[in-house]
Amino acid sequence: MTPPRISVVVPVRDDAPYLGLCLEALARQDVPPHEVLVIDNGTSRETALVARAAGATVVPEAMPGMAAAAARGYDAATGDLIARLDADSLPPMDWLREIRGAFAVDPALDAVTGRGVFADLSPARRLVASAGYHGVYYGFFGIALGQVPLHGSNFAMKRAVWEEVRGDVHRTDPGVHDDLDLTMRLGRTRRVRFEPRLAVAVSTRAISSIPRLGAALGRTGHTMRMNADRLRETRAGRLVGTGFGIGPLGRLVPKRLHP
Repeated sequence: MTPPRISVVVPVRDDAPYLGLCLEALARQDVPPHEVLVIDNGTSRETALVARAAGATVVPEAMPGMAAAAARGYDAATGDLIARLDADSLPPMDWLREIRGAFAVDPALDAVTGRGVFADLSPARRLVASAGYHGVYYGFFGIALGQVPLHGSNFAMKRAVWEEVRGDVHRTDPGVHDDLDLTMRLGRTRRVRFEPRLAVAVSTRAISSIPRLGAALGRTGHTMRMNADRLRETRAGRLVGTGFGIGPLGRLVPKRLHP
């Protein structure tokens, strides 16, 4: 059978230095991508120039927010599989090969996701940060949702799956975490797998300060409330929802305490 074509989507806004390194890493893949789509979410001229110089296709998206940019990229993708990276992701040269292999081994797979490695930390701090971040994300949300959550810096899905849910995601809401929102719209009936070998280097910017962590937690709470129907599907989800102001008991939590 013909191997699946892989489109790579990279949403970006004013991140030229990181984007340049990301595109260099994609150029070194031992399985070349079918296409690389850089979604220009109101970026500076320099960022678009970096993308075009690397041979990427620049797709404009005027609506602000990662959710709108990511969805625009998935809409524009023409490959059989859609892989997603953030601009500060650095995939190893076998990243696309590992993605292709995951779908070859399990043809019923709808999506696959992996971890991010905080490469700009010392080995000891990297271990602690990764355990905390990924432990909470994959462990806490995995139990609450009853499914494997997608990690926006490192996942791939079948284009056919995106076409089934593209009308359900909250693409016009800049306050949602697009990867968590997509996870919840995929639902628990689709087959999503966490692949430990699927790892990319990522920046620690998202966890570098208390304000950044607070903002991320706020978007998480908003995403949960926007997908309250999915959260209510599991007992653990209903319990977690209380802390996000969801459900009868959640209404007792003062709004100022909602993430």
